[in-house]
Amino acid sequence: MQILVVEDEKRLAEALQQILSEKKYMVDLAFDGSDGLDMAMSGIYDIIILDVMLPKMNGLQVAQSLRKAKVSTPILMLTAKDQISDKVTGLDAGADDYMTKPFSPDELFARVRALTRRQGEVVLDELKFDGLVLNLSTCDLSNGSKSVHLNYKEFEIMKILMQNPQSVTPKEDLIVKVWGYDSNAVDNNVEVYISFLRKKLDFIHAHVEIVSLRKVGYRLEIREEAKEG
Repeated sequence: MQILVVEDEKRLAEALQQILSEKKYMVDLAFDGSDGLDMAMSGIYDIIILDVMLPKMNGLQVAQSLRKAKVSTPILMLTAKDQISDKVTGLDAGADDYMTKPFSPDELFARVRALTRRQGEVVLDELKFDGLVLNLSTCDLSNGSKSVHLNYKEFEIMKILMQNPQSVTPKEDLIVKVWGYDSNAVDNNVEVYISFLRKKLDFIHAHVEIVSLRKVGYRLEIREEAKEG
């Protein structure tokens, strides 16, 4: 899951990034409302954590601009104020939930999970495609009795591919979702990890392979020999 944190207190923003990353969320940071709006308008994020008091544009203006542009990404608004009227103002601006500082990591995770459920995402323990199983808790990839552990980036790439089996995933999408919006990663970075994954698929004798479509991206396909069998 890709999360955007828009928070001008850099220490808090970096702390949020760290605790969310420990739960395997991909997190990008913006430190003012203008940059946050530009990044949020990309539509790549699953959730936006948005502070109210921001330079250049405040959080209410950012939320209003996103909703006006028909960007429906769930917004969790942060504020040091706890008056009911302040919360109502935030919700009226387009926020989906409201959290008052200071807050505990457990409360943050609970609210993120709740916003995810509201989007209709089904929380699964594993993804499957033609005998291939990706365990979302252990990051293990298995086929029958054979399994192999994936490192973080291998796991994120395989998860994206298995969420959209037989659909083409552009390289650019993998770079943004796995390396982050502001990453310096290039096509070669993706190709290296695709190569690692192909070797691991061979190791577990998977009936599935990762196919490259030149200048387009990647998708999962059932191997020809498996189809014939």
